[in-house]
Amino acid sequence: MKIQGIKQIAPSKEQQKMARYAKALGHPVRVYIMQLLANQSCCYSGDLSQELPIAKSTLSQHLKELKESGLIQGQIEAPRIKYCVNSENWEEAKKLFKDFWSL
Repeated sequence: MKIQGIKQIAPSKEQQKMARYAKALGHPVRVYIMQLLANQSCCYSGDLSQELPIAKSTLSQHLKELKESGLIQGQIEAPRIKYCVNSENWEEAKKLFKDFWSL
């Protein structure tokens, strides 16, 4: 429904992606996880739970948010899951944020 005098705005695909990445990075624990993963090739979820003083279920939710945003990817290596930065999406996120901050 269009309200009289208010223009409807459709965000671009880039704006939608940037918002998705920003939401995923909107919590300090997820920022910490990204920094940890960026400094190594990959990490197992068990290693992350030893590194972070949070409940495993909470860690799982943070990893899920990062994975759904596309910033990380997980590979099952039973009984553990190996997480890595999705370098293609990470590079895209960095470019989108750089372009945004240079406005």
